[in-house]
Amino acid sequence: MLELRSFSHGYGQITYHIVLVPKYRYSIFYNKRIKKDCELILSSICMEKGYKIHAMEVVDDHVHLFLEFHPSTSLSEVIQYLKGGSSYRLFKLHPEMRHQYWSGSLWSSGKFYRSVGNVTADTIKHYIKESQGKTKTEAQSQRLKKSGQRRINEF
Repeated sequence: MLELRSFSHGYGQITYHIVLVPKYRYSIFYNKRIKKDCELILSSICMEKGYKIHAMEVVDDHVHLFLEFHPSTSLSEVIQYLKGGSSYRLFKLHPEMRHQYWSGSLWSSGKFYRSVGNVTADTIKHYIKESQGKTKTEAQSQRLKKSGQRRINEF
């Protein structure tokens, strides 16, 4: 289970599932050396930038990352560092890749991302609906009333 974290002026969690795809969807990670180097490079970039990797999987033609990062960092900034840094370092380690990627761009311009958390959209909608416009004491008394009703119904 993912934990909420405290930041200087907030409390929460920023986690994303990100998929990076090589240009032309070439299966470059079929090569075990390139695959391993990509994993190490992405791990290194995340460590340097303070991103926490919950999971990473490099398959033949794309990369899955499950990342957590500081709320002051934008998603586009994270993806820029991942794509730019890994592209530069992979080309440096494997200059032969320039034959396939003669334009100098390793990654496709697109990206997939989805925020990930411990609650569902329905849970959040319910929370907002139930707490909207009520004072703290009203909301607490309503929760107590509901929990008391549940106890009565159990008998």
